Amino acid sequence: MRPYLSRSPRGAATARVEIDAPATINAPLLGSLFRMLEEEQDRRWVVLDLGAARPQTIKLLGRYRCRLDIANLEEGIETLATASDSTETTDTVQSLLPSCGPEKTDITFCWDFLNYFERDALTSLMASIAARSRPGAFVHALIVYSENLMNDQPGKFVPVDEGCLLNEAKSAPSIVAPRYSTEDMNLCLPEFSIERARLLSNGMQEYLFRR
Repeated sequence: MRPYLSRSPRGAATARVEIDAPATINAPLLGSLFRMLEEEQDRRWVVLDLGAARPQTIKLLGRYRCRLDIANLEEGIETLATASDSTETTDTVQSLLPSCGPEKTDITFCWDFLNYFERDALTSLMASIAARSRPGAFVHALIVYSENLMNDQPGKFVPVDEGCLLNEAKSAPSIVAPRYSTEDMNLCLPEFSIERARLLSNGMQEYLFRR
């Protein structure tokens, strides 16, 4: 199974959508994670960011006792498109994730990456994340829910503050979104349970999963 890249699974042609200037998105579940970091500053947290190293994220997490691991799946997501079977997919996922060391991950920021994997690859990715996460760890994700189309590449989300996000991605071709349901999430993330979910103003479903 392949990640969604430049065309829809049914071969529909891409369409160019002009996107206005980036707008902030209120993300209350993300805000709840930062409040938790604020309230429990006596402990050290390990955070895995599936996106690129962005100055805004580094600066915000710098307020807390955190170790930040960067996966940067933006550079490796197309590599997964060449995986021919589940074993190769799992090996590819492992090669994309940074070494976790002896400390287990407490929080994983998936941003909107999960929309760009078909079910088999999504399950392999989240199984690898579960293996490196401590019991009770959190996963935050944004799933395209209300719209039929999405950008052909993952967004470039940065936290404006503890409860707001900005997507710095510019205009891009659009592809058919998988529009994963809550049932899909439960099937593809068997090691995690849905802690909370909220529908955001931009039509995305904000999820907070727990290991």
